[in-house]
Amino acid sequence: MLGWALTFLIVALVAAALGFSGIAGAASSIAQILFVIFLILFVVAMISRAVRGHPPT
Repeated sequence: MLGWALTFLIVALVAAALGFSGIAGAASSIAQILFVIFLILFVVAMISRAVRGHPPT
């Protein structure tokens, strides 16, 4: 999921550099949403691992 967020971020940056504001805005929004979802899943995974007794590494 982080890979998709980074891909959309790169698409947004390239589109913004070339002046395609509609595509850049859409790709930027998608990248932000995917990144937030990735962070939430990462935190949930760390909490569930700690609850099961495995120390974070």
